[in-house]
Amino acid sequence: MMNIIYTVDDILDPSEFISVLKKSTLGERRPIDDFDRISEMCKNANLTITARLDGKLIGVARSISDFTYCTYLSDLAVDTDFQNKGIGKKLIEETKKMTPNATLILLSAPAAVEYYPKIGMKRHDNCFILSDINDLR
Repeated sequence: MMNIIYTVDDILDPSEFISVLKKSTLGERRPIDDFDRISEMCKNANLTITARLDGKLIGVARSISDFTYCTYLSDLAVDTDFQNKGIGKKLIEETKKMTPNATLILLSAPAAVEYYPKIGMKRHDNCFILSDINDLR
């Protein structure tokens, strides 16, 4: 049995974050070649839960939350060598424990769309995104 340690991290090291993103399916949708942007992502998240095995980062749940109404879980990444072992679910559980009154919200990676309903999350059809201000009309 693995002795995985789950911790609230005040500061996530950008290099470690990039490493786990690369080792998960999330790296292809994150700016892993832009260290400054990743650094800002780490610095500006206000709730980060990490999963470590023997000190090595193997999973992360990076969120932005007001801790009372909503928590946006923007990154849930687990090293592919450790997937299907309950680590992602535990990272979500630990995030929710830190924000018990807030609704947890996330946008699924295409490969994980079927995962979230299996662990009890409800699908929501009313999400909208705006990536470029020039698209606003």
